[in-house]
Amino acid sequence: MGDERSAFLRGVAQAAYEITPAELGILFEGGWRERKTAAWLAAVAHRTEFRDLIGRLLLASEGPYAGTAYCVALAKFGTAADAEPLSAYLDHYLSRPDLDYDQPTALGTLLYLDKVLDSDSASRFIAPGGPWDRWLEARVAAALDPHDCQRGIQELCGFVDETAETFAPLVHRRLQP
Repeated sequence: MGDERSAFLRGVAQAAYEITPAELGILFEGGWRERKTAAWLAAVAHRTEFRDLIGRLLLASEGPYAGTAYCVALAKFGTAADAEPLSAYLDHYLSRPDLDYDQPTALGTLLYLDKVLDSDSASRFIAPGGPWDRWLEARVAAALDPHDCQRGIQELCGFVDETAETFAPLVHRRLQP
């Protein structure tokens, strides 16, 4: 790993672990850049106390560019409770082909969680002729393999894991007398 990348990962991890819940809350109240940053920091530091807020922000889709970060945070939290806002999002937005937001990312995240949790939440969306197929058809979009979307989320989650791991030795050193 290059020195610049390593320094970047350490900086992100340090920020994720040192930011207070109040400061994260302020970021979540900001624009898309602040919200995106807050979601990544929450994912890295596993700040599950923001789960409900992240789920609400994903469903509201009030601004661009932050949806992937919300999905990554939910994926890294990794519980059945994190699958619920993703399913709600897909129920709403797959019925709206005129709104091309984060449907592929949300579906990929739900598939990722299904694999992690050994569950089956995504199957109703990807059944032949189901909501995913209808959404793609209405958009006259090329076929988009949901499992490619899952692999994309898996790669982003790997980045979160790598970032969190860079800070673990620093946390360990701080805890030692």
